[in-house]
Amino acid sequence: QVQLVESGGGLVQSGGSLRLSCVASGRIFSINAMGWYRQAPGKERELVATKTSGGRTNYADSVKGRFTIPRDNAENTVYLQMNSLKPEDTAVYYCNADINVADSKLGFLPTNIWGQGTQVTVSS
Repeated sequence: QVQLVESGGGLVQSGGSLRLSCVASGRIFSINAMGWYRQAPGKERELVATKTSGGRTNYADSVKGRFTIPRDNAENTVYLQMNSLKPEDTAVYYCNADINVADSKLGFLPTNIWGQGTQVTVSS
């Protein structure tokens, strides 16, 4: 009923930039936090950045000063602007959102949803 669709991944050279997008669609009552996580081969999934509907942000120490997380609440969209990319940023990037899904009986159901992931590869 609700899905997250990511786009914008690809191959970039070290020091370059990429911008990921994630759009939520479906029976959305409201959205709380939206964010990005990543998983490199052989490693656990880790938080990259999150942003609440009120604008409060949280960044992993490894990306502070290089990544930002713009968000368009009206369009149910969150972005990840990645600058000064490093080879160690190579991973599959996943969008995640805390969405209140509209429900005809209950009003809404709090649900945590993941996107399908998009590959980011940074060459040295």
